[in-house]
Amino acid sequence: MRDMGKIKVAHVITRFDKGGSAENTFLSVRGLDNGKYDVLLIRGLARESCMSDQEAAAVEINLAEAEKSGVRILSLPELVRNIDPLSDLKAFFALINILKREKPDIVHTHTSKAGILGRWAAFFAKVPIIIHTPHGHVFWGYFNRWKTSLFIFIERLTARVTDRIITLTEQEKRDHLRFAIATEGKFTVIHSGVDLSKFSDATADAFEMKKKLGIPEEAFVVGTVGRLTPVKGHKYLLEAAAKVVQEKTNTFFVFLGDGELLNELTEMVSTLGINDHVKFLGWRPDVADVMSTFDVFMLPSLNEGMGKVLVEAMAMGKPIIASNVGGIPDLVTHELNGLLVPPVDADAMTDAIITLHGDPSKTKIMAEKGKVMAAGYSVDAMVQKIDRLYDELSK
Repeated sequence: MRDMGKIKVAHVITRFDKGGSAENTFLSVRGLDNGKYDVLLIRGLARESCMSDQEAAAVEINLAEAEKSGVRILSLPELVRNIDPLSDLKAFFALINILKREKPDIVHTHTSKAGILGRWAAFFAKVPIIIHTPHGHVFWGYFNRWKTSLFIFIERLTARVTDRIITLTEQEKRDHLRFAIATEGKFTVIHSGVDLSKFSDATADAFEMKKKLGIPEEAFVVGTVGRLTPVKGHKYLLEAAAKVVQEKTNTFFVFLGDGELLNELTEMVSTLGINDHVKFLGWRPDVADVMSTFDVFMLPSLNEGMGKVLVEAMAMGKPIIASNVGGIPDLVTHELNGLLVPPVDADAMTDAIITLHGDPSKTKIMAEKGKVMAAGYSVDAMVQKIDRLYDELSK
């Protein structure tokens, strides 16, 4: 039963898995003061994520932790990430009914699909305050030109019924303004929070982890973490890998994450003849332990809202090579804590990897700078900013 003295907030997300947007949502709902807020999480079942048993188990742990902190959870099977007209229509009307019944003071939606369905459902349910966090955007890197134009039109229209849009970085905000999604006053920048202690306090022995994972002891390891999906740009990293190993034969590449491209990328490794230099580890709960083996962290994305995994890598003292897209330049300053390269440019990635491979003093300085920068992205800082925004809009 609702405590009439509390502010009631309903969060809505489609894919509640272990990806960045879902983790951000989990940390947000768990972190809100349950003495002040009555929090409801409406989530899809994320079947399209094709989660491994380990990842699914980790999601269940997150859900249990959220419930333990006072969050009520409602699962909506029709709420899917992919476009599905029948499921989308069912989800839309189900959301309206839920919101009319629950009568939240605030609806806070996450990611594009949930943001469109959830915000319009909140509008028709007459919810007083509507907030949306896109966790990036779909303005490029996802769809063809026609579909992208349609999404931009829908986002502009939906912004009219939105009180505030939270972007993860200043660059993401600028991208939304560039496409005229809404006026500047509708945007608030709140960086995605990271549980830094899991990474800054990691104690795994890199040498032992290499043995455990089957990585050569003397290897210079370039690693990446993220779902194996086209927008993450993994195929361009593999193209670079094939070029790097011709010059730096002791280089090894580690891909941590699951996704629909696993078979295609595995076949690509064989075609390129670099099987002895690449390992796909799937999704694992011991991300920090695996990352201890990395000499360089790589993020070759075509589009990225923020890339919180960059903060995790920086907290562990890893120099970065990343695409100069989306919110990444807000986290990675070229030649300070890493190197920025153009997206889809395998040659530029090759040059960057070879540069850091051959300059240990440079990588050490970048690692130290990154550790300092990572400290500003704590979960507490994120939750405090969300709390202040809720207070501001509730007055």
